Amino acid sequence: MKTVNGNNMASPSNFEKLFLKIAEVGTLKKIAKGTEILREGQYVKVVPFVQSGLIKVFTRYEDRELLLYYIQPNESCIMSFSASINNEPSHVFAITEEDTEAILVPVNALDELVKEHPNVNNFFFQQYKGRYAELLDTIQHVLFDKIDKRLYEHLRDKVQLKNENPLQISHQQLANEIGTVREVISRVLKKLEGAGMVKQLGNKIQVLDL
Repeated sequence: MKTVNGNNMASPSNFEKLFLKIAEVGTLKKIAKGTEILREGQYVKVVPFVQSGLIKVFTRYEDRELLLYYIQPNESCIMSFSASINNEPSHVFAITEEDTEAILVPVNALDELVKEHPNVNNFFFQQYKGRYAELLDTIQHVLFDKIDKRLYEHLRDKVQLKNENPLQISHQQLANEIGTVREVISRVLKKLEGAGMVKQLGNKIQVLDL
């Protein structure tokens, strides 16, 4: 799954100015790894702007989950933004992948910020463009790629995103992220290991042939 880093969307100076404005109306909060910061069906009260760390955003259908995208530093959550401006319950849920620092902006303050500062609108427009491309990429993988290719590419992208190899990750977590079940992940990992593409090291997985 491809990721879009906010640093590619504008110059660092523009982001510094934007985040200074956001910080004036928001609250900086440290959020521990593994914290659910948004529940499915919840009305959005605050929109996060990530300064450091990583947040992953999922959708759920019945008993299956699917990772939609990551929120990296200098990015925000377009699904939260969309739900907040339309006063609708969230269709996604979000969990911190790492210890994260984020500026939490109340919805009413964000509404005023958008009206007063066009750069905020530009920021979210760029976010929408990036997420749309990512979602199309995810749909293509789900529809057309075999599970072994999807899993290997997901692991490879995760290594690059987190700059860690091996990854400490469970089979269940991988199943949740690519929309399958744990038994399938365990079987496919054995196949990938036999092909020399990954190596399982206890509760860690090393991606080979990067």
